[in-house]
Amino acid sequence: MKVLNLYACLGGNRYKWDEVTNDLQVTAVELDPELARMYKERFPNDTVIVADAHQYLLDHYKEFDFIWSSPPCPSHSKIRLSQKNRETFIPVYPDLKLYEEVIFLEYYYDGKYCVENVIPYYEPLIQAQKRGRHIYWTNFKLPNILSDRKNNGVIGQAIDELNKLCDFHDYDFRQYKGEQRIDKIARNLVDYEAGKTIFETALNIVKSNSSQLTINL
Repeated sequence: MKVLNLYACLGGNRYKWDEVTNDLQVTAVELDPELARMYKERFPNDTVIVADAHQYLLDHYKEFDFIWSSPPCPSHSKIRLSQKNRETFIPVYPDLKLYEEVIFLEYYYDGKYCVENVIPYYEPLIQAQKRGRHIYWTNFKLPNILSDRKNNGVIGQAIDELNKLCDFHDYDFRQYKGEQRIDKIARNLVDYEAGKTIFETALNIVKSNSSQLTINL
């Protein structure tokens, strides 16, 4: 089964996928070379490509059975308009590449897909499924609960936020030596149980009589 993991970061969404199926070939695309290096150390059997994920999707979408995309979220986040940050953040246009990918996958791609982002400060331009702090565009129905794990009170509030996020994601983010803020990387990682649930749901939609999990092409 060939899976494309776009804007892969450190693979929070991907962490438990091997527990779902052992027939897995993952290609991860990440623009930050340091994150790509760390991802490869974490998932040595994956193919890791340092490239623009948005363009890679357009060029290679036909090669995969399942596609996950987590486009950058800062221009959409509610935090931009919070009372605390309203005067801090410079106003920017929302990056509509997010919606370009949703529309493209819905109308051109034959497999199952998931596009993940934060719940935006505006009403989503395309209807999606809200779960916890995140919003998902998929061509399959998600369970109401994606994960029983709780990180309430950690993000942006805990004094030892980074340590708590390291524990929550089972990863030491302090290994990162690149140019991005470590706390930002840690905050953006998808809960691995949610990633596993979504992956299981996509595969179970076309579960065969032999109980083999496959994606319908």
